[in-house]
Amino acid sequence: MATLEGRIWDRASGRPLEARVRVVASSGESRVPDDALRKVGNGEPFFYAAEHFGVELPSGPADVIVERGTEYLPLRVAVDVPLQGTVSVDLPLARWVNLADQGWYAGNTHVHYDETETRPLERLQLDPRVEDLPVFVNSILKRRDVPYASNGFPVGRHPLSTAGHVIDIGEESRHNDETWHIGYGHIMLINLRRQVEPVSRGLLVDDSSPDYPPLIDACDDARAQGGVALWCHNGMGMEAPVAAVLGRLDGMNLFDPWWMEPDYRIWYGLLDCGLQLPVSTGSDWFLCSSNRVYVDQGGAFSYEAWLDGLRAGRTFITNGPILRLAVAGHGPGDDVLAPRRASLPVTVEWSGAQPVDRVEIVRDGEVVAASDDVSGSASGTFSATVPVAGARWIAARAWGRRRTSYGHALWAHTSPVYVGAGPAVAPARAASTRFIAGIAEARTWLTTRARFDDAAQRDRMLALYDEGRDQFRRIGEA
Repeated sequence: MATLEGRIWDRASGRPLEARVRVVASSGESRVPDDALRKVGNGEPFFYAAEHFGVELPSGPADVIVERGTEYLPLRVAVDVPLQGTVSVDLPLARWVNLADQGWYAGNTHVHYDETETRPLERLQLDPRVEDLPVFVNSILKRRDVPYASNGFPVGRHPLSTAGHVIDIGEESRHNDETWHIGYGHIMLINLRRQVEPVSRGLLVDDSSPDYPPLIDACDDARAQGGVALWCHNGMGMEAPVAAVLGRLDGMNLFDPWWMEPDYRIWYGLLDCGLQLPVSTGSDWFLCSSNRVYVDQGGAFSYEAWLDGLRAGRTFITNGPILRLAVAGHGPGDDVLAPRRASLPVTVEWSGAQPVDRVEIVRDGEVVAASDDVSGSASGTFSATVPVAGARWIAARAWGRRRTSYGHALWAHTSPVYVGAGPAVAPARAASTRFIAGIAEARTWLTTRARFDDAAQRDRMLALYDEGRDQFRRIGEA
């Protein structure tokens, strides 16, 4: 056996780098250093390397594959391994883009470590660097007495944070009507100064815990601290439309931890109802995807400015491709009040380390223009003139058949540009009708199955849901 030693660094600056590494021996097996942290998730079995690594290999041809985040080009190096001794290899990584130079900074707003993680501090230090994330949110959560490793971190800014990598310990506050069924739903609370209580309610706590208080209370508490409330797992949960229409949310996480088509449908419906709701994303259990939300904050990075940009909707989410949207020169989060304009020019730009196959412009939940001839192109521009009479919002999305090393197909989606003075009539009526029907089902659950300590708790829950229902009725009747 021989030892392969690798050194990873930035080709432009010479700075040492942390990265994901896969070493394939001549036998076809993936070899991992004994003390290495392994990548979690599907796809190729990488391990984490902090600037350098050493691994024993049999003689013969070996391959070393190195990745860091999504802005660096993957590197593949072939090495001839001798029968014995040591062979050293330099592994310089090159960026194909540097979005920070353009004022865009990436973050993952939804990560936990489960009870099987034995080295949480090492993983917490490496995760944001290996995935090249200036913002990394790891959150506490509760399901009965499961000793999640994340729960050992104190809420707030973690001491491992640096000027270039903010590690924020947040909270996933949640409720399920059964252990594995969604009840009220799940929310991510970030930038907290103190823990929001209760972390969970109902059966997630114990067999006698009431299905109370509402998640809306947790949103209010977090925002009163200067925090941000994001609905996660998209619209799963009875309370998602209620919290959104009552103005308790700062955004919605899509595709935690990978793309799922039903995810964006509820978000689209809320946008159709005239709500301004930015999009974010994360990976949920561990960094098991390359999901990230890019925020346009302009200038040098700061977490406060990043959160302001997230709240304002200057975002796009992706697992690789970069996606830019301009509607009459305005970007995501902007209002373009054009009630007398029949149409507006829309431009979508995309680029990536891998090509995408389809780029779409979405208006009020419907694809109104698409470019089908982008297959095999890693970058390009797509423009269309989009009718906006009676429209409310426009966004862009992209898809690709190629996959990340996590095994996930490529995707990207922007937050909307808002193009009307109010919700589009037909989509708003259809969406509000669906939400009213969902709230009616939730009221039935609240009155027949939910557990409360007293009638006052049930009455307050019903009053909140009725308030949300009435808001949707007003939207539908407008």
